[in-house]
Order: sequence, then C-alpha cells, then structure tokens
Amino acid sequence: MDTNQFYEDISKAIVELEEEKAVALAQQAIDENMDILEVIEKGFGMAINKMGQMFESGEYFLPELMLGGNIVQAAMNLLLPQLKAQGNSTSMGKVLIATIEGDIHSIGKNIVATMLNANGFEVVDLGADVPVERIIDEAVALDVNVIGVSALLTTTMTGQKKLIDMLVERGLRDRFKVVIGGAAVNADWANYCGADGFGENAIDAVKLIKNLLVGA
Repeated sequence: MDTNQFYEDISKAIVELEEEKAVALAQQAIDENMDILEVIEKGFGMAINKMGQMFESGEYFLPELMLGGNIVQAAMNLLLPQLKAQGNSTSMGKVLIATIEGDIHSIGKNIVATMLNANGFEVVDLGADVPVERIIDEAVALDVNVIGVSALLTTTMTGQKKLIDMLVERGLRDRFKVVIGGAAVNADWANYCGADGFGENAIDAVKLIKNLLVGA
C-alpha cells in the first residue's frame, strides 16, 4: 500500500465531507495494523489543516467546519481504542488544554488530547472559545503541570500571548509549562509570546510535553 496516498485519501474524504468513506478508511487502518498515531497525524491532521485554511479563505463556512469535525470524531471513535492500546498506562503528568477565546475550532485540540491520553497523561480539556481568565483559574485549581492553548485563526493568536502575560502579572508563570499550537503558530510566535514551546502537529506536541516534564 502507498501510505502517503492512503493519508491523502483520508484527508480528501474529510475535506469533501464524505463521512462513510472517512470512517471506512479508519477501519481499514485498524484492519491492516497501521501505525494509528501516523494515520491520525498524517491523514486526519492534513485534513484539519486544510479545513482551517479553507475556513480562513472563505471556501468553508461554519456548517462545513462543524460537519468536518463530526466526521473526524466519528472516525476517532474507531481509532481511539487502538491508540490507547499503543499507549503507556503510567501517569506522566497533568495537562490542561483549551482553544483560546474567540476561536471555536476544536478538532486539532481534540486529537492532541487523545494522543496525550494514549501516552499516559491526565488531560483536562476545557473545550473551545475559553477565556484566558478561566484557563488560568482552572490550571491553578487543578494544579496542572502544563497548559496547552490552541489557536487556529490568526485573529485569535493574540490570546495566547495574553495568557502568558497574565500568568506573569499574577506571579504564576513559573508554576506552569505553557505550550501553544495551531495552524498559524510557529517558533517565532512562540518565542515572542514567551511560551515554553510549540507543537507543529499533535505528535510533536506530545514529544514536547514529555521533554518539558522530564526536564522539569
């Protein structure tokens, strides 16, 4: 099998909102004992990035974005048990994740949460469109190790910097590792914000958080 073509087929099915085909491809990945992490990242991740780009350019609207998210979730319902079977049962730490206020995108964040769970982390997912103040309050109350904040849109990225600035103002910055992600996020933006790092994709996010906690 040409795995790259398989990942492209998954991405195309999701972007074209073909739920039956996307779910069938997820089942095929399971049946053929493929690397589920790679299938999610290189197939579903490709689709998520494409949908985000299409939404920002006006090719996609909110109904299409939500339907695409539902299709991803339907496939993930099949893949999640397989992913957990490949994971580590030892607790690696507690991670709070959220999509920043003003941004309703949650597909990529959900995949990161799934992968973190599969790799032995305790994950607190606050969902999408979450105010900075709530993220900080919950992180303090739950005594998490890491705060992860996603922003898919360039118009909401500033919320990531606002979060870190507020942690500094409240004397809490050293208490948490802060990682950021999203389609528009890069290393320069992470450095500008004062984040501890950024995940270019879900697999990178898991590796980053593991490294931060090991080094903590």
